[in-house]
Amino acid sequence: FFFLLPTMPREARPFSKFVEIGRVCFINYGPLYGKLCVVLDVIDNNRAWVDGPGIERQQLNFKRIALTKFVIDITRGAKQKNVKKAWADANIDDKWAQTSWAKRLAQREARASLNDFERFQVMIARKRRSALVKKNVRQLKAQ
Repeated sequence: FFFLLPTMPREARPFSKFVEIGRVCFINYGPLYGKLCVVLDVIDNNRAWVDGPGIERQQLNFKRIALTKFVIDITRGAKQKNVKKAWADANIDDKWAQTSWAKRLAQREARASLNDFERFQVMIARKRRSALVKKNVRQLKAQ
């Protein structure tokens, strides 16, 4: 089955993101959590050689990375300066910031950094919004 993937039309493929050279990944576990990296080489079935802005070149387990939809144009085992240039040319940081995934993470961080009073203000705002929604729903049902 997997030998047919390159010949299958994109719409018929069961997966859309593959581990490949140049695939941008999100580190989802460990001390580097939240950083982006790019796959330079696949070591074996469990590990990839990665590099990226803000992280050292290292091997990471596939369980610790999540594939994004972005791929940059680099060669296998590219030098750090070439990775940096390709990253900038592909404008990955801005593209990542526009994704709903990154926005959701930023919102989670913002919520986690609130102090007690700010959490209270959020609670009051949610109650007010809920009351307005209920009022409007009642009005619509009455019509």
